[in-house]
Amino acid sequence: MAKPEVYKNYIGGEWMESATGATFENRNPANTDEVVGIFQKSSADDVNKAVAAAKEAYKKWRLVPAPKRAEILLRIADRLVKEKEELSRDMTREMGKILKETRGDVQEAIDMGYYMVGEGRRQFGYTTPSELPNKFNMCVRQPKGVCGMITPWNFPMAIPSWKMMPALVCGNTVVIKPATDTPLSVYSYIKIMEEEGIPPGVVNFVTGSGGSVGQPLMTHRDVAVISFTGSTEVGRKVSEACASDFRGCHLEMGGKNCILIMDDANVDLAVEGALWGAFGTTGQRCTASSRMIVHKDVIKEFTDKLVARAKALKVGNGLDETVEMGPAVNESQMKTVLEYMDIGKNKDGAKLLCGGGRLTGGDYDKGFFTQPTVFGDVTPDMTIFQEEIFGSVTSITVCSSLEEGIEMSNNTTYGLSASIYTQDVNRAFTAMRDVYTGIFYVNAPTIGAEVHLPFGGVKDTGNGHREAGIAGIDVFSEWKSVYVDFSGTIQKAQIDNN
Repeated sequence: MAKPEVYKNYIGGEWMESATGATFENRNPANTDEVVGIFQKSSADDVNKAVAAAKEAYKKWRLVPAPKRAEILLRIADRLVKEKEELSRDMTREMGKILKETRGDVQEAIDMGYYMVGEGRRQFGYTTPSELPNKFNMCVRQPKGVCGMITPWNFPMAIPSWKMMPALVCGNTVVIKPATDTPLSVYSYIKIMEEEGIPPGVVNFVTGSGGSVGQPLMTHRDVAVISFTGSTEVGRKVSEACASDFRGCHLEMGGKNCILIMDDANVDLAVEGALWGAFGTTGQRCTASSRMIVHKDVIKEFTDKLVARAKALKVGNGLDETVEMGPAVNESQMKTVLEYMDIGKNKDGAKLLCGGGRLTGGDYDKGFFTQPTVFGDVTPDMTIFQEEIFGSVTSITVCSSLEEGIEMSNNTTYGLSASIYTQDVNRAFTAMRDVYTGIFYVNAPTIGAEVHLPFGGVKDTGNGHREAGIAGIDVFSEWKSVYVDFSGTIQKAQIDNN
């Protein structure tokens, strides 16, 4: 086999080895014999260099007219279009999800790029009449400075695009730390940025662990805002690190999302939605449909059909176009999922309807494959109903009414995404109003967000900010109110106007 390529950090417009001189391997979770690449095991010294480079580059980048910044983003998005297939295959190799999904991941980065190109000419403030004569009032957006970004492995190009594109078009500079499981996708993104004319220091890329890179990045006083996507546990630490000196903090964290299936639902449609929502990306989505709350009148039909479809799913290497579900991203994640399967079977006492373990034998032994798993007779007090599993597991819980189903849906510390299957518009709007989540779907699963709407949740899912759409601009810009008095006199608001 060919010797794996060694990839470097990108700091101040130069590709360089880490200060430690150490590296780590990135292996294919579907075939751990394959080393996808070797990456830098960086330290706080590398972070400091990257932040310093971003801080220096900010002085000029913030003064580049926003439409000109957007022209560079347009070239980047166009390159992603041209290289979509190669980027998708590399992503499948490094994190496991099937090619259809990695193509969608790259497409989302393309879409976000094109959307934010428009914001180069559309970072609107507003004007408003003054309460005093001969005075002009308006507000404008301004960039924040150096933005630190800590991104996850499940959407290794889409989520970096959600963060970098709005930050850059607003005039900020970036230091990004990708997940250690998926650095290649972010490397490729940064390489394209360099080749399409991002000035040196505007974007910086540092690989390594959360402790050695993420921690010094999120505590660095010269980083104006940290944007983090990951677990609620780590997100809390990010929030605490930023709070002491009042730096900006944007968090997108966990979810325990439910699909409500009512007695008037199109059951076949609901089954297809549940299958895709639960097992897309092997269930490794913060929006995964991990709870099915089903009306008692259709629960048997729904359960029988979902279990049959789950049993029939083809699991394997995502590079095979016929495969429907790939592996867990790494051994640790696989073990976590297997532990939750055991909790469901033994501690919770739920009814195992299919799956419940690891896939073994043949090529499965080279990867981290788990069975598509469905539990029945699940009650709201069970661990598998309450805690995020982030794997190929979903549960079925019975309800007797819409009101009971909504109450069950809200019975979790998370509030990211939810959906309802019903043919009754009144039920749909009632659930839309009363289910407390940041995202809601009608007759669709809990996954499938589009880049022009805000993405994020409530409760332990987030801290009030959103990604994508206009909301993404809000994270990476500050409002400045401007008052222009051309009266030639001193006018005192609220004093002269009474």
